[in-house]
Amino acid sequence: MALPLTAQADDPALTPAKLFKPKSESDLSAPRDFQGIPGLAATPSGRLWALWYGGGHDEGPLNYVMLAHSDDRGETWSDIELVIDHENPHVRTFDPVIWTAPDGALWVFYAQAYGWWDGRGGVWAISCSNPDSEMPTWSEPRYLIDGIMMNKPTVLNDGRWLLPVAMWSHAPKDKEGAPERHVPDKYNHWDPSKAGTLVVESSDNGKSFQQIAQIPTQDVRYDEHMIVERNDGSLWLLIRGLKGILETTSTDGGKTWTTPELAGIPHIRSRFYIRRLDSGELLLVRHQTPDETGLSQKEIKDRVARKRPSADRSHLTAYLSYDDGKTWEGGLLLDDRTQISYPDGDQLDDGMVVIAYDHRRKDEREIYCISFTEEDIKAGKFVHRGTGSPHLVNRAPATE
Repeated sequence: MALPLTAQADDPALTPAKLFKPKSESDLSAPRDFQGIPGLAATPSGRLWALWYGGGHDEGPLNYVMLAHSDDRGETWSDIELVIDHENPHVRTFDPVIWTAPDGALWVFYAQAYGWWDGRGGVWAISCSNPDSEMPTWSEPRYLIDGIMMNKPTVLNDGRWLLPVAMWSHAPKDKEGAPERHVPDKYNHWDPSKAGTLVVESSDNGKSFQQIAQIPTQDVRYDEHMIVERNDGSLWLLIRGLKGILETTSTDGGKTWTTPELAGIPHIRSRFYIRRLDSGELLLVRHQTPDETGLSQKEIKDRVARKRPSADRSHLTAYLSYDDGKTWEGGLLLDDRTQISYPDGDQLDDGMVVIAYDHRRKDEREIYCISFTEEDIKAGKFVHRGTGSPHLVNRAPATE
């Protein structure tokens, strides 16, 4: 989807960000008082790439995207290899996604917006055909479509790519309610008719992209949805909702979808991770909910009375499904600390799964990864050699 030159000239959020490799922390446009929201992907040779975003004190215009890699299955990581940052101080790059395409190319998708949220966003992408090289070569940033994309594409059996893009269901903040997140009228592109959980398709291996579905939702603020192709050919889409994980299905390749409803999968208000493993089973990484983590009955009842899931982002746990998501087994506890969130990962050729997640975005500012196998999940504990120990991907340095 090409951008008109007039739009590029009039709107800085529609101009590309810059790519660079920082030599030191001083090369970054803002101190990393905040960082998190990671992603992770494996190349065909087994190199791991991780990304996340940060910069400034919170989510806002000072944010930028960072990448690093590991050549020892996640035990140690490089310094920041690449930064995606916009030269305009009011435009942020955020919500990045990293993904290895079927041809082995490494793709990075990220959002771009004026301020915190300008009502339109925009999905941009860069790609790398030699991600295992000592000097990876990245394409220039390319605008794909309006919206926000927070999870990996799904490649269907017919070769089509489906991208989980969203148009957030809330307008930019007003000046009185949240002055630090206010967007001037000139750059406010909010159009409620375009809001919803979107499905974007590429039928030519990433040369072009077009929206094929807009799913109306209720009780959804940040969709962060993921798509699974089931064994019967139907599509199953899970959405992060305010009252739990929502589900909807499609039997016509993603063009039309059922009305979203609660999926019956316990969760909190945070991102989850689902994918089909090489074995054919489904992997789900989510947070255990209060009734699963030993809270008193009074605490559970109090939270249910408030009609909202727990806000505690802790007890990140992996599960397996042998029946296409109808039931889940296992329950491998990956990390029981508080303020851990946003799992994303990939599977290596030998079956090992590696998941990245963040820890305490505003004080520790840490990105971790952890490895495990299907056997570990089945056993409910780490039994495979080389699994079970979180490895630090990146920690932001202390700032004054």
